[in-house]
Amino acid sequence: MSGSSGAPGVPQVSGIPGAVGTAADLTVVVPAYNEENRLRPTLDAICAHLRADPERWGDWELIVVDDGSTDRTGAVAAEAASDEPRIQLLTSDENRGKGHALRLGVLASYGRRVLVTDADLATPIEELDRLDALLAEGASDAQADSDAQADNDAGTGPGAETGPGDGGRPYAPAAVIGSRALPDSRIDVHQRPLREWLGRLGNRLIRLVAVRGIRDTQCGFKLFDGDKARAAFAASRLDGWGIDVEILRHFRRAGWPVAEVPVRWSHQSGSKVRPADYGRVLLELVRLRTRVRPVDLAVAGLFLLGSLLLYKGLWADLGRAYLADSMQDQNQWEWFFAVTADNVVHLRNPLFTTYQGFPDGVNLMANTVMLGLSVPLTPVTLLFGPTVTWALVLTLGLTATAVAWYWLFVRRITRVRPAAALGAALAAFAPPMMSHGTAHPNFLVLFMIPVIVDRALRLCEARDGGRRVVRDGVLLGLFATYQIFLGEEPLLLAAMGMLIFALSYALARPDVARAALPSLLRGLGVALAVCLPLVALPLYWQFFGPQSYHSVLHGDNAGNSPLAFLEFSGRSLLGDETRADTLAMNRTEQNAFYGWPLTALVFGIVVWLWRSALVKALTGTVLVAALLSMGQKIRIPFTDVVLPGPWRALAHQPLFESVIESRVAMICAPALGVLIALAAERIADLEPRTHRAVGLVALAAALLPILPTPQPVRERAEVPRFITDGMYRDYVAEGESVVPVPLPSPAEADALHWQSTEGFGFSVPDGYFNGPWGPERMGIYGAAPRYTSNLFRDIRYGARIPDIGPSWRAQARLDLAYWKAGVVVLAPQDNDAALYEVVTKLLGRPGERLGGAWVWDMPKAR
Repeated sequence: MSGSSGAPGVPQVSGIPGAVGTAADLTVVVPAYNEENRLRPTLDAICAHLRADPERWGDWELIVVDDGSTDRTGAVAAEAASDEPRIQLLTSDENRGKGHALRLGVLASYGRRVLVTDADLATPIEELDRLDALLAEGASDAQADSDAQADNDAGTGPGAETGPGDGGRPYAPAAVIGSRALPDSRIDVHQRPLREWLGRLGNRLIRLVAVRGIRDTQCGFKLFDGDKARAAFAASRLDGWGIDVEILRHFRRAGWPVAEVPVRWSHQSGSKVRPADYGRVLLELVRLRTRVRPVDLAVAGLFLLGSLLLYKGLWADLGRAYLADSMQDQNQWEWFFAVTADNVVHLRNPLFTTYQGFPDGVNLMANTVMLGLSVPLTPVTLLFGPTVTWALVLTLGLTATAVAWYWLFVRRITRVRPAAALGAALAAFAPPMMSHGTAHPNFLVLFMIPVIVDRALRLCEARDGGRRVVRDGVLLGLFATYQIFLGEEPLLLAAMGMLIFALSYALARPDVARAALPSLLRGLGVALAVCLPLVALPLYWQFFGPQSYHSVLHGDNAGNSPLAFLEFSGRSLLGDETRADTLAMNRTEQNAFYGWPLTALVFGIVVWLWRSALVKALTGTVLVAALLSMGQKIRIPFTDVVLPGPWRALAHQPLFESVIESRVAMICAPALGVLIALAAERIADLEPRTHRAVGLVALAAALLPILPTPQPVRERAEVPRFITDGMYRDYVAEGESVVPVPLPSPAEADALHWQSTEGFGFSVPDGYFNGPWGPERMGIYGAAPRYTSNLFRDIRYGARIPDIGPSWRAQARLDLAYWKAGVVVLAPQDNDAALYEVVTKLLGRPGERLGGAWVWDMPKAR
């Protein structure tokens, strides 16, 4: 293309000297392709209508876009422009489609309002009066809303307020579109029946896949707020007839309301729309729904690269590498993946097993087996082993979580991709997430949480109610159901975070909250109606089935110290392991550790953007979550002062009684990610450059210290050949167990690795799981302790060997009988000489050295 001036950032196109070239009150854009016979009457009618009421229309411009016509369309437009200098002509060298023509015209416009209309003027120009009256009323309402203006001044970015509202009054339209499908619409001249039927079918499909609630997306008569129209068309990609849908979809996603009004319409002969074009529109919609920008792929690739670097030690040696900070959790999780695969292959109940905790068994639903992943990954586990599944879940799960947060931030917070990526990286790779990334994939793999948040926000936007609320409620129920099978506690924490955010937002914008509440409550009711029947049986099994328990108490010292929020985690770039270890239960529970630089930066961001209701709500969410995470007792650092914490009110309530309260601080991660994304977006626009440089340096100074470092690994203990070579089969009959010394427990669970390696050819007593203890069925880690298991554990960790007399031997016989022991196995390990002495004394005979282990046959237990 060649040409002259246009709006800033608009491609250069050919034009007519004398174009307006300055701010205008109204721009009319007419795309034209081979319209030499119909174009001049259309232009004359438009000009006559606008000239007739100069006070209403003010300064206006009329832009004709010749989309590579092969007839005299361009010449006709040039002739009209010579009579009326407010007409501009833009010329495309080739026919690219309606979407391309409209994009050129709108981006070259200067109007506060922009009307796009077809060259045949099937909708008379007089209908503009009706559209303009509604748009002007909405603009007046939005101007009067000072709270919305404050949000805009704070620069929360496109879509930042699209959950409860986009600033402004919730119903103030940013676009008013003509519709042939409303009850008051008037069709003076109908199309042929086949064409009308195809049009109705096409609109139904469009509503289904793209813009629900709009009955007629294809009527070529639409009036937009000028700035929003230019933003939408600048972001558009479609060149064909699907441009109408893409623009309306952009408005919807940005939270800019669209009003649909009835208009007069007459079919004009010579229409350029052919029956096959309806199919092309649907193909364009498929492209629209599946479109991924190169920058999005690049961001996802960076997230994947970061995940691989974190777990490079694990991937380097899947046969022997063991995450050093995971304690016994890697053994446990590999066992969970393996036992689920075994249950699926043998069509056994996936909610229960006796391979661990024999003979009582383990309630798998009451443990975090992540059936939502362990079941679909069964083929991977069977083909490559549970260690590969473990590594895949950690690596790809973390990547998927970061991508999901990025998707949500782009959709809801900012269109600036780098800013959204930075915020998403903090949400997914924050220090508490990395702490759980050593041992707890259920707290790392959170890709469903952003999807659930987005669906809840859609319910807040569903002003029309009806089918949209039902649809979104059904989807929310299904998403919540799936998340339950990924992790119930993360869902509970996410619900807490959303509730805190909603209450905080309601305090900042009560008008928006009141408008959103009815549809939100209806949608949540639908979601519960969908979710509860689907999870009723599994949850019943979890809370009332075999080996169920009521709660897991972690004591009243499981909260975060206030210092934990200012320190760096042990595995951060500037972290100190020793210092961090003193402020957390263990390395898998470093649930705060955001660091003082990030804390200071966030304080500055809050002050900077305080006028935004979104920022106020995020601030409330962070503060409340941090306070709750300090537990039932808050110890003031460097003093002996202990204050009651607000968690005390929740500590003994159903569901909350099993939560480790320090984990509530994980809610802060996505909230801080949003604040960082908002700040990064604003910093990118700062002038002069020195201000921008200072802002970028501040971001780097806050985030680099908490950058996670690769997870260290150690070499795992070898499985004795007595197990790998199947020698145990000669000692264990059906209904009997292998008794490792010491028995598997949360402190020593290598025997679980024996099972998953061997393919579950035997059961073991005790284990690493959550199960009941005592008459009140209190939840504990592992099976209910017995004298012999406690003795083995104590000797393993250096205790003095007691005097083994008749009472000890009698108790050992009882315990071995209870466990239905077929063989006792002592593998090489620390203090194995002392353990050998104890077992020999208890059984009254020496062991047999076989397959790299000491074994004692237990024929009397059969």
